[in-house]
Amino acid sequence: MSFPDALTRARDLAEAQIAAALTDVDLPVAEAMRYAVRGGKGLRAFLVIESASLYGIETAASVAAAIECVHAYSLVHDDLPCMDDDDLRRGLPTVHRKWDEATAVLAGDALQSLGFGLLVDADCPAEYRLDLIRSFALAGGVRGMVGGQALDIMAETADVPLTLEQVIRLQAGKTGALITWSATAGARMAGADITALQTYGDALGLAFQIWDDVLDVTGDAATVGKAVGKDASAGKATFVSLLGLDEAKRRADELVTKACDALAVYGQSAETLREAARFVISRDR
Repeated sequence: MSFPDALTRARDLAEAQIAAALTDVDLPVAEAMRYAVRGGKGLRAFLVIESASLYGIETAASVAAAIECVHAYSLVHDDLPCMDDDDLRRGLPTVHRKWDEATAVLAGDALQSLGFGLLVDADCPAEYRLDLIRSFALAGGVRGMVGGQALDIMAETADVPLTLEQVIRLQAGKTGALITWSATAGARMAGADITALQTYGDALGLAFQIWDDVLDVTGDAATVGKAVGKDASAGKATFVSLLGLDEAKRRADELVTKACDALAVYGQSAETLREAARFVISRDR
């Protein structure tokens, strides 16, 4: 299966799992949850399903749905006025704009809870499922995504702009933690060594964020699907502001090469994952 087809399939599988979990809930907050998970790239779901297939696991849809729930919750909360205060996400009104702030907070909370609930259905032995859940909590919590978000908020009011090393640390949590978890999910489900996929995920996550910073400078809101130029206007340190546009692109390219090289142990079985790495620095949104 080609990468675009595999990406679409993973996104559709995850969205179907989430919709099925909410079929009997007739509340505005449930509709906001369904709205929040629709229209994304599905990259994290793709990483789960492709990493699982490396180990012959073909039933990873609930795990793919779990990570998309937590990713969506993080975006819903990140868009709130008390954080990034964004009006657009994926070219559509953000959840708090389409409904209200209270509904957005509750939708995010419920998506996080649903993510953990979906992991309980992971098709793997109980001890491996426990590792999935434990590592999921770490990746989404204060040592991962939430910690990165906290550092990002602190940076907005810091007297001195962050250094490159500090930005790397921040983004390893804010963006990278969930991407790396997704990439290692298949190995965790199989009780296998996660080293190669963790190296791949770490490099991929950093390349992804560097390219987001590139798009914030070079993209337009209609294509990217959200406001652009906000980081520069706020004076935030980014990979582009610290490295320059050309060097940031070169670093992203180096990271993609590192990610692809890490998959050598899997041979041609991991070619779609290599395509995903190349996609990260060629996308326009």
